[in-house]
Amino acid sequence: MTGDSNTLEALSQQYRASMPEDLRETRSFDWYLDAVRDDPKIARNAHQRVADMFDHYGTEYDEDRGLVEYHLASRDPLNDGENAFFGRVVHEAIHEFVNKVKSGARGLGPERRIKLLLGPVGSGKSAFDATVRRYFEDYTLSDDGRMYTFRWTNLRDVIPDQDPDDDVVRSPMNQDPLVLLPIEQRRVVIEELNERLDAPYTIRNEQSLDPESEFYMDRLLAHYDEDLEAVLRTHVEVTRLVADENKRQCIETFEPKDKKNQDETELTGDVNYSKLAVYGESDPRAFDYSGAFCNANRGIFSGEELLKLQREFLYDFLHATQEQTIKPKNNPRMDIDQVIVGRTNMPEYRDKKGDEKMEAFNDRTKRVDFPYVLSYDDEAEIYRKMLGNADVPDIHVEPHAMEMAGLFGVLTRITEPDSEGVDLLQKAKAYNGEDEDLEDVDVKKLREEAASSTPLGEGMAGISPRFIGDEIAEAIMDSKHRGRDFLSPLMVFNFFEVNLENHGSIDEDAFERYYRYLETVREEYRERAIEDVRHALAYDIEEIRRQGEKYMDHVMAYIDEDTVEDDLTGREREPDETFLRSVEEELGVPEDRKEDFRQEVSNWVSRRARQGTSFNPEDNERLRRALERKLWEDKKHNINFSALVSAGETDDDERNAWIEALVERGYSREGAKEVLEFAGAEVARSEMET
Repeated sequence: MTGDSNTLEALSQQYRASMPEDLRETRSFDWYLDAVRDDPKIARNAHQRVADMFDHYGTEYDEDRGLVEYHLASRDPLNDGENAFFGRVVHEAIHEFVNKVKSGARGLGPERRIKLLLGPVGSGKSAFDATVRRYFEDYTLSDDGRMYTFRWTNLRDVIPDQDPDDDVVRSPMNQDPLVLLPIEQRRVVIEELNERLDAPYTIRNEQSLDPESEFYMDRLLAHYDEDLEAVLRTHVEVTRLVADENKRQCIETFEPKDKKNQDETELTGDVNYSKLAVYGESDPRAFDYSGAFCNANRGIFSGEELLKLQREFLYDFLHATQEQTIKPKNNPRMDIDQVIVGRTNMPEYRDKKGDEKMEAFNDRTKRVDFPYVLSYDDEAEIYRKMLGNADVPDIHVEPHAMEMAGLFGVLTRITEPDSEGVDLLQKAKAYNGEDEDLEDVDVKKLREEAASSTPLGEGMAGISPRFIGDEIAEAIMDSKHRGRDFLSPLMVFNFFEVNLENHGSIDEDAFERYYRYLETVREEYRERAIEDVRHALAYDIEEIRRQGEKYMDHVMAYIDEDTVEDDLTGREREPDETFLRSVEEELGVPEDRKEDFRQEVSNWVSRRARQGTSFNPEDNERLRRALERKLWEDKKHNINFSALVSAGETDDDERNAWIEALVERGYSREGAKEVLEFAGAEVARSEMET
């Protein structure tokens, strides 16, 4: 960026460059016919345009999960990832939502349904909905997403009683200019467009003009003796249409009001009282097309907490979905074209689901479950994103702080496993994609068990990321007040414990269970902290690599029934089974599984060799951990554990070396001292007792 890039002239140039060149340009109807022949996608309906929008920003197919990951959600390219979404279950929900939109684009039925995002508070429903709206705005600014509407001009030349202020009237419903063609002629044009169209859908448009435009068309055709060409060339201008939520143009967000003040005109429009004296009550020109359905036409209708609306108020959605029309008071039905999205929480959904009088409405909804994240590494990314988007004080977040906060949240959301020999923590680790010590855990089976044992599936209940994020924020500020420039998991745990019962959305019946989960997380952190301390005390990368190479030499010889060269004598000898088992036992690999493990590691090395990548034991998480643990067993007898217990010996060279080793693993110096005191004493006691 140049030094004068923030001048008024430069800012103005940047703004103009971001806008379509034809934003305020008017074109003829002839021009529009030529444009849609060149690019038939200009005439897409709302579902088709929204479906293409998701692909426009990039996709990535996950073959293992059988779903498409959409970059507008997973990478947020417009904001450099600031609002990216994380988690398998969340991307499954987004995949399902887009599939419904794409089915609607093909006319398979979902275009006549409300896409209802259902999930607990804080699961990301509103954030995803807002993302879709924001990207739709941007997409319609692009050449690929462009759309057009029309306006009537020179009306007073033909219609004597036309208000001077209404000599130029924009299409009140922002309709596609093709709607100006009578249906038979329009079908001829659309048939030609579909012959030219390269898309998985076909262009359709059977809409009627809105009542006001119908009025102008009738009066103008009568004046020109039914000469449609004269009407369209003399009184119609085509203009670029860009979605803009703030202008309530092609995007509308509708929020429920107090039950006593709900009025259907908020959805369908009302009389324009300023025009009553000019045109009279029954004149279509005296109608105000300001209803939410009118504003959302050609784009997206977003209903916030939709099921909080009164039953009678929801009836307006019946025709808006199935017939794709609305019926304002004292007006004929009007055609609409929009993707209708609703959001709701669990209590409202259960209430309306059990209401027999809501059967017709429920039949017109397509539910998309939007659960909480069930992988604690993904959950940790949510908190990192939260901190990355805020003005966080200068504080160092210690290793495991975000992951353990995420683990606590996940434990409250997943169901107790039915599988024998699998506890809740192991299940959380399996959902997190951890393989170590979980060879016998069938993740698919765990998911199936949970789906059958919960009414709406896993992740639809539990602690909200908002609660956890709030407590992380409190822990950060408290740490700063105490002069601590680091945030440790221990501090976060303390705030969870203190404020758990103060959170209004947590059921009292869950407190005891959640405290138990918190103790589980504390113990898991203790184990990880001990592992970090052991690493600091005994880690030697060169020794690990040497031992790793030795292990692989002996594994390959074992598999090939070959010999290896002895390090001391240089003679050929059988693979050292004692050495192999000393490594494998550190991972808890039993005797009867050793061959499977050795073959697994051998296959991993072979794959890397085919890819031209040299062997490095640090690249294999399981092998690295096994070698680290073996190195610990080999070195621990030479460690001065009394120095480890004596936290006050900060000048001791050996202790400072341990602190530096922890710093290399991501700790701050003060955080390293804390973890030495917390876990180091545990290590020392356990080793001094043996």
